[in-house]
Amino acid sequence: MHPTESDEWLDELVGTWTEMYKKSMVTLTILREVAAAGWASVDEVAVAFGQTTGWTITERGLYRTMRRLASSGVLATVEVDVPRTGAKRKNFELTDFGKRYLKRLEAEVIA
Repeated sequence: MHPTESDEWLDELVGTWTEMYKKSMVTLTILREVAAAGWASVDEVAVAFGQTTGWTITERGLYRTMRRLASSGVLATVEVDVPRTGAKRKNFELTDFGKRYLKRLEAEVIA
């Protein structure tokens, strides 16, 4: 069965809406993932983000967003040792301000 013109138009409208609003939902989704995990690394957030949304986000975009949230006081960071490598990894946690910010975002977007 071939899609109707109406079905094709609906697909286009939903696709356009999704692409536009997906970008604004990234911050909310990242904050929700960090809140659920407690402390989380960027890698852990990336995996959870993909599982929750089905979307992909570049590592660069995710790092940029999380650094911006940390510099805004929404996320706290701590460097932890990576076992057997000597390298450091940043873990992120919601600050008290970040928890309030998340609640406000959820109230605005979800309610």
